[in-house]
Amino acid sequence: MSKFYKKITSRLHKFIDQQKIFFVATAPTSGRINLSPKGMDSFRVLSENRVLWLNVTGSGNETAAHLLENNRITIMFCSFEKAPNILRLYGSGKEIKEGDASWNELIELFPETPGTRQIFDIKVDSAQTSCGMSIPYYEYKGERNDLNNWAAEQGKEGIKQYWEDKNQTSIDGLPTKIMD
Repeated sequence: MSKFYKKITSRLHKFIDQQKIFFVATAPTSGRINLSPKGMDSFRVLSENRVLWLNVTGSGNETAAHLLENNRITIMFCSFEKAPNILRLYGSGKEIKEGDASWNELIELFPETPGTRQIFDIKVDSAQTSCGMSIPYYEYKGERNDLNNWAAEQGKEGIKQYWEDKNQTSIDGLPTKIMD
């Protein structure tokens, strides 16, 4: 039932483009595994083996800390409508922040989003599909604007202060280097 691919095929790319939610998983060498749901217009397939994810300010910055330590990342998409399917992208990632050489080129690929924190550039080593026949049906009703509204209210200086206060270390105390 499971099938591995060495690249994102056109069929897998089409599936990714249709999804409204995806899940990001990273883990430090020792400590808590981070698994987070993501939404908004924040994911791009650049090629058969490269994807980008625009990350916005949130309660933690686990992905940045984990990728600094070991750069492993898994992205998972699930079909909640139509035919059942689960797609996992396995790879390695690096953080790109405003001021980095490729920032200006890559940020143009996404809509302007309040609270933008970083872009994760992910090299996909393999993709795996599995049946997903036990995944329930869910109806998409729209995006939540709560996070965007909060970030817009904070303004750029308020967001930077939030990063300084709450995003400099992971929950396990690993550095995120958000202020570097």
